[in-house]
Amino acid sequence: MFSVSKPSVDRIDIELSGQLDAEEMGVALDKLIEVSAGMKEGKLLYKIADFEMPTLGAMAVELGKMPQLYSVASAFDRCAVLCDTAWIRTAAEFEGAIIPALTIKSFALSDEKAAIEWLETADDDEDLENFPV
Repeated sequence: MFSVSKPSVDRIDIELSGQLDAEEMGVALDKLIEVSAGMKEGKLLYKIADFEMPTLGAMAVELGKMPQLYSVASAFDRCAVLCDTAWIRTAAEFEGAIIPALTIKSFALSDEKAAIEWLETADDDEDLENFPV
């Protein structure tokens, strides 16, 4: 399952669980591209439960949409990743460390309230953590 919703004008929620096939990946990415159009300084809540690697077809769909997905990424300045899998949380925070314009923080699935509070609370000093030198 890969679902995309827009609970507010500046936030998109993504839920991912299980294995994705090409059709599911295409539909979900098209919706993500659509709902993030025109968004600036957006917030992304990414909930990952029961992660399984996507099919090769799903990965091919994602690769084919990479140019559009780069534009989507520039629409966000904060991303909270909810997941109980340690390596996914570590990878998410590493990604946040190497993308200067995007701050990513990971949380356990049970910490959704804290993740949403973090997304909604701007901290200017925190943005300097990813400032390139």
